Amino acid sequence: MIKESYFPTFIYAEDTTLNTNEIAQHIVNWSQQEKGIKKTNVNGWHSQTDMQNKAEYKPLVDELFKMARVVFEEEFLDREPLLGNMWANINPPGGYNKPHIHPNSLLSGVYYVKTPPHCGTLICNDPRPGIQTCMPTRKKGEPPKHLWRECHIPPKENRIVMFHSWLWHTVEPNQSNEPRISVSFNFLQKGFE
Repeated sequence: MIKESYFPTFIYAEDTTLNTNEIAQHIVNWSQQEKGIKKTNVNGWHSQTDMQNKAEYKPLVDELFKMARVVFEEEFLDREPLLGNMWANINPPGGYNKPHIHPNSLLSGVYYVKTPPHCGTLICNDPRPGIQTCMPTRKKGEPPKHLWRECHIPPKENRIVMFHSWLWHTVEPNQSNEPRISVSFNFLQKGFE
């Protein structure tokens, strides 16, 4: 039998050595100075989306660009990556993010700053249209990844996760007693902004 894989959906991750305590403190201070905005966040704080212009976050921006260049190479993309926007999220206990995509972007992702245990898993859904209309019964046991309808990505402090902006995703409620702090971002190709 000939077997080939077509139309795969890749999710990339990279661990960094950034100072998460310092980044977290900057974000908490920011949240105490500004009310924030409402997007997909429920019971949480979402900063303005110009975080990439703030000098205190330059080390993180540099790491995001480094990873974006590698992903551009992997995805056979022309031109240079352009960071369209970036924002901080604080999900206190009970806070979560509703299912969403990131329109007008190419690649999106999250950087995990503070991730106490049980603070909310990132869930990404199978992007194929109509796939949920057929739910065949499966054999006992764990099916291989290519048959999953959703994947659960546990948050890990100091990790960047990057994926295509059209991929539907959500964040489960924070069930810990501490806030979950993360940074979200969107990349474009230079020349298409």
